[in-house]
Amino acid sequence: MHPQKLRLLFLNIGHFTDHLLMLIFAKAAFSAGLAFGLAEDGAYAEMIPYGVPSLLLFGACAPIAAHLADKWNRNGMIAVFFFGIGLAAIATSFAETPLQIGIGLAAIGVFAAIYHPVGIAMVIQGGGNVGWRLGANGVWGNMGVAAAPLITGFILAGYDWRLAFVLPGAIAILIGVGFAGLVRSGRVLPPAATAREKALVGFAPGWKRALFALALVSTAGGFVFGAMTFIIPRMFEVSMPDVTTGVAATGLLAALVYATAAFAQLVVGRIIDRRRIKPVLVAVALGQPVLIGVMAVQTDYALFVAALLAMAFVFGQIPITDAVMSRYVPDVWRAKVLSIKFALNLMIGALALLTARYILAAGGGFETVMMVLAAAAGFIVLAALLLPADAGADASADGAPAPVTVG
Repeated sequence: MHPQKLRLLFLNIGHFTDHLLMLIFAKAAFSAGLAFGLAEDGAYAEMIPYGVPSLLLFGACAPIAAHLADKWNRNGMIAVFFFGIGLAAIATSFAETPLQIGIGLAAIGVFAAIYHPVGIAMVIQGGGNVGWRLGANGVWGNMGVAAAPLITGFILAGYDWRLAFVLPGAIAILIGVGFAGLVRSGRVLPPAATAREKALVGFAPGWKRALFALALVSTAGGFVFGAMTFIIPRMFEVSMPDVTTGVAATGLLAALVYATAAFAQLVVGRIIDRRRIKPVLVAVALGQPVLIGVMAVQTDYALFVAALLAMAFVFGQIPITDAVMSRYVPDVWRAKVLSIKFALNLMIGALALLTARYILAAGGGFETVMMVLAAAAGFIVLAALLLPADAGADASADGAPAPVTVG
């Protein structure tokens, strides 16, 4: 395989691994709570807070990871990611109390924080069809989101929650061994920069407004994404009584939603390589509050369809923000800017879980959770309208916008 394709393959696998290991607990929380002696009617809500530190560290440690990558080596940090997240997952399987599982999950969050600021910066590197590469990378990441409830559900059906952490953790370590070997062989090479990429030596004109809009998208989008990817498996168990309540079956249905919706990123990625980004983001943003609101009042198969459509719009937004960033921010600054973006996105996602937990514990139900998420998605629409009108203009051209320097 060509060295650049091999490099991208490992980066894509890394994205898959990142989301898979971060979301095992979303499906295993209820079973783990029962194993720790919690009452069945409150086990899920009681276990949610133990996953919050993991999500907070997932975001908070991203700037640290970006700094280390810039000072040391991006390839080295990705190797640390694979080894660290695998060992942390295996360690989590030894937890004997909710507090211990919370500590293990926090360690997973620390190592998971490495991937997005470092890995996405490596995917963007080189210019060219950035939207398509981001879309493909996003599909791999969301296949990890999809695989988490699927794999965990089947393991829970035949074994216990501990094995759900051990198996993916061991595989992550093996992948890390392979990646480290390729790095040492000198075969993991970045792509050659295009003329546009070489010309972008400073921040492009309009970058302040663009990054402000992206910060708002990341904040509101993180709230929506964090909650939607965590609660849908359990929501299906509760709100599909005429379809199934089995842990493996609902895990499969949640996986189908995430896996199918993930391909929206490829479609969006292809579009933004050829069209102006702002109208695409506005359209994708508008669909989210509408479809999430529809989810709030559906059950059984109608809920499945509504969830599938809503997640397609949620996932479809992902490559847009990173593509905008790549056209305003030079490579030397990308890991830092991405780290701030993901810190906002993921830490707000953790707050979304606390919000969901409060609503569920108060008896509000998943319907109320969905309405709150629909309201949050309205801010994504506002952010899309604030984006500069020329964002992504002439995306297919090899020329670059006139850069500006910053001190």
